[in-house]
Amino acid sequence: MELLAVEAAARGMEVRAAEDVGAAGGPAYWYGGPVAGARLADRLGFALLEPTDGWLAELPREFTGRDIVEATAADVWALDRPTFVKPPRDKSFPPAVYADGSRFPSDLHPATPVLLSEVVTFAAEYRLFLLDGRIATAARYAVFGRLDPRPLDPRSADAAEITAFVDRLLAAAGDSLPSAVVLDVGQLLDPYRPGHRWAVVEANMAWFSHAYAADPARVLDVVLRAAGPRARLRPDDLLFVRP
Repeated sequence: MELLAVEAAARGMEVRAAEDVGAAGGPAYWYGGPVAGARLADRLGFALLEPTDGWLAELPREFTGRDIVEATAADVWALDRPTFVKPPRDKSFPPAVYADGSRFPSDLHPATPVLLSEVVTFAAEYRLFLLDGRIATAARYAVFGRLDPRPLDPRSADAAEITAFVDRLLAAAGDSLPSAVVLDVGQLLDPYRPGHRWAVVEANMAWFSHAYAADPARVLDVVLRAAGPRARLRPDDLLFVRP
């Protein structure tokens, strides 16, 4: 957050905390949580772009490397085997492998949407900030599930493989994402095949995603598109505006 604020200020933009926001004196943009963002969106005239709840579950297995289904909290409580459970977008509960339904939070509404996935291992995970179907900037953020941020060298073999994978993904499903979005991908280990293959971890709202070690200037470019003035929305992005 601080690095983006510094970059925005260097561009001549006024940076305010949500509790200090009054009437907008010009075009307004947002970087922060969904609750405050939704509360301020109409008053300040910005629109929040985000992927749809079912996006990950609707992807072909060639891009996910695992079976993923949409479900509800009530479905999770009935599970009798280890399953990876995550919220589709908002962080309403901790994404994790739950040994069975009894370990899942019991204070959620039964209809709370969730995504269920078989348990897999990602050797390394990378955060990509996408703008107009291209990777604006990227960084590694985890190794075997442990936080380990590091810039992605654009000349590295990993960068070349990630770019090729994302190009294939967007050629097949690019119209199912907003023009500015965060895509997490990882090296999926397969016990039956040597090496690794690339797979989508998830897609997220750029305006509520940690930059990790990505270039703050390029991250800000993506955020400004993903949470900028409603009057400047592109027609193709109307489907992805948060209600």
